Amino acid sequence: MYQDRNAPPLNPLPAIVWVLALPIIAMEVVLSLGASGLAGGMEGAGWRLQALERFVFSPPLMQAMIERGEYPPQHLARLVTYPFVHGGVTHALFVVVILLALGKMVGEVFRWWAVLAIFFGAAVAGAFAYMAVPGNDAPLFGGYPAVYGLIGGFTFLLWVNLAAVGSNKFRAFTLIGLLLGFQLVFGLLFGGGYEWVADVAGFACGFLLSFVVSPGGWARVMAKLRQR
Repeated sequence: MYQDRNAPPLNPLPAIVWVLALPIIAMEVVLSLGASGLAGGMEGAGWRLQALERFVFSPPLMQAMIERGEYPPQHLARLVTYPFVHGGVTHALFVVVILLALGKMVGEVFRWWAVLAIFFGAAVAGAFAYMAVPGNDAPLFGGYPAVYGLIGGFTFLLWVNLAAVGSNKFRAFTLIGLLLGFQLVFGLLFGGGYEWVADVAGFACGFLLSFVVSPGGWARVMAKLRQR
């Protein structure tokens, strides 16, 4: 069997995926080095807390901004900065793995700006859905709502393909069903907050946005459905 000796050892990822993944990786490397004492000295141990205080999405803070009608840029930016800071290495690792895997699948079909729209649109949708939970004052951080948007984009691709061949379109939602089931079991065993609300909202936003930002948009979707 012929093998291309010049082929890269790993399948190349769309550049936009690295644009999103590298800041997460860099942030976690720096914060982990600080926590271990390998960088920053005594101050390094507090870098993660400082990053969380600066970048997380805070429901009470956003509610106060809305009530006053004042939107300081440094706090409004929290809607799109919270996906880049995590609670620890494991938290960041799972996010990066999903981002690389689903980002590759979506990024090979969607344009770069569409991937950005889904990632950050899902982050914003997840934040507002999280804020809408009554009595929820806990901060939101980590990239799960944003990467769940990419899962929504991937689900959209499956949904269109299944519809085009006349298969059961609901099979496209198997992945999100498994992930949410895992989250439910994990939450029951170890406890948890309302982060799953942000994740579901991120997924829904990514799926719905795909109707608009996918190549050909809604017209392409309808054309495929008519071919059944």
